[in-house]
Amino acid sequence: MIQDQRRHQRIRFSQPPIVTLGFDGRRETGYIENLSLSGLVIRTTMPLEIGRLAGCEFSLFGSPLIDVPLSVVSLVGDLYGGRFQSGPVNQIIIGDAINAALRQGNASVLSIHALAGGKVMRIAGGLNGALGNDFMHALTRVGVTQIDLSGVTSIDQPGLMLCLVATRRHGVELVQPSETFATAWKAARAAPAI
Repeated sequence: MIQDQRRHQRIRFSQPPIVTLGFDGRRETGYIENLSLSGLVIRTTMPLEIGRLAGCEFSLFGSPLIDVPLSVVSLVGDLYGGRFQSGPVNQIIIGDAINAALRQGNASVLSIHALAGGKVMRIAGGLNGALGNDFMHALTRVGVTQIDLSGVTSIDQPGLMLCLVATRRHGVELVQPSETFATAWKAARAAPAI
């Protein structure tokens, strides 16, 4: 949920990174659906147990390997939520990996801010299809009036389409576009309609 009061912002990925899990003497892989400094959501077929610890190893787009114990806290379908059982060094390593992934456009953050003139959606990192559900929720349920694109470091076709829907169907204003976004937006608007 994009308006929750989490202590750390959730990061989404254009291509979910692989995670290796260890639990009850077994070792399997899965995918990271979203990540924060304090935990993650993993998609896996490995049967984990809520309330128990699992081993967790992953790398974000070439970052150093992150090896941290994970306390399993929730299960919905094949999605497990977990909290890292880590100290300050692991938080620094995770934070550095997240920041690099955002700069490279491999990761995304979508946040909502209430300002005097209304609600503003801010996007940092990649503006891509992985943000679709949160983006549309912000448009249709939260009622954003502006989208701040100053932090966009990469954009793909689905990301451009989300902005097109925001401007044409919902009357949302795109503000403070990064150079990356402005270049892609100009090219997309100049292309013949399909």
